[in-house]
Amino acid sequence: MTMRKQGGQLMPSQSTLLGAAGEHYVMSELLRRGYIAALAPQGVPNADIVVTDVEGSRLCSIQVKTRRDIGSDGGWHMKAKHENVRSDRLFYCFVDFGKASDACFVVHVLPSGRVAEVLFSAHRKWLANPGKKGQPHKDSQMRRLLPDYARTFGPTDNPYPKGWLDQYRDAWHLLQLESGDVEQEA
Repeated sequence: MTMRKQGGQLMPSQSTLLGAAGEHYVMSELLRRGYIAALAPQGVPNADIVVTDVEGSRLCSIQVKTRRDIGSDGGWHMKAKHENVRSDRLFYCFVDFGKASDACFVVHVLPSGRVAEVLFSAHRKWLANPGKKGQPHKDSQMRRLLPDYARTFGPTDNPYPKGWLDQYRDAWHLLQLESGDVEQEA
């Protein structure tokens, strides 16, 4: 947990609080849909949430990435390691809390293999393209999952154009967890 000092006390950073908010939001959505979900212990490398069906016969892990509507590219921070994290039972939930406090929240649910593929191909293309002044890009650990890779691939050969994430919006069915009806209290 990233901490900062305020008034002589250590306080969690805004990014730590935002990440926790995203994890709790995703967990609430899973519970609302009738799944059994719990936060993974802190420090687990590839999972923020562990989720199963009601019978406990199907299990998967979820890593949550959260953003607010700041920055120009509308993307989420990732790392080089995410290019190699692939499992049939690992998913990412990309949460966008928007700009205003009353904005509708958006969650994109993607299989880890798809995320790894997108990050790998986009980063390789970015490295192959020259920088603003014609210089080669320097490799780093930083990656971005973007809603549109037109800046990277160009407008015509972009395999991930604006809207490519739409198919994953609220795609909870990809978890392949059959949920029973959740009883609603009046």
